[in-house]
Amino acid sequence: MIEPHASRPYAPGYGLPPEADGTWPWPWAQALLRRAQRYLLATTRADGRPHLMPVWAVWHDGALWFSTGAGSAKHRNLSARPRCSIAAEDGPHTVVLEGTAARTELPTGVSRAYEDKYAEPMPPGEPVYRLAPEVAFGLSDAAGEFAKATRWSFPSF
Repeated sequence: MIEPHASRPYAPGYGLPPEADGTWPWPWAQALLRRAQRYLLATTRADGRPHLMPVWAVWHDGALWFSTGAGSAKHRNLSARPRCSIAAEDGPHTVVLEGTAARTELPTGVSRAYEDKYAEPMPPGEPVYRLAPEVAFGLSDAAGEFAKATRWSFPSF
């Protein structure tokens, strides 16, 4: 995977330094994405209303993989409007991914990683999605870390 470009988030009035010095490296975000237990998935309903629900997921090969019930609002929303956001927290640290979720088959490596993490398999027969981020954000509300806020941009192919 090609490393994303790190910069500051555009946040006027928040006092973030303009230079990228002091931002988090991408491996910091990947480590948080690997160890998080619960992720919040934001999708959009047909009428434009937001829909936010927790999911279990694994970070594997540069993407976040998750499943959802075939009859769920999450699945209906992603089937029609696959652009979404997913946030993962670990204490005061948060990583937010934005991109397009693609429905896919469950690779063996992802299946193993999921079972290792949650001590149970991904529900069989349920839709599986892969979110390769287009943009990601690293944020913290820990003392002295707010100014480390980072925005990562991923090259498009």
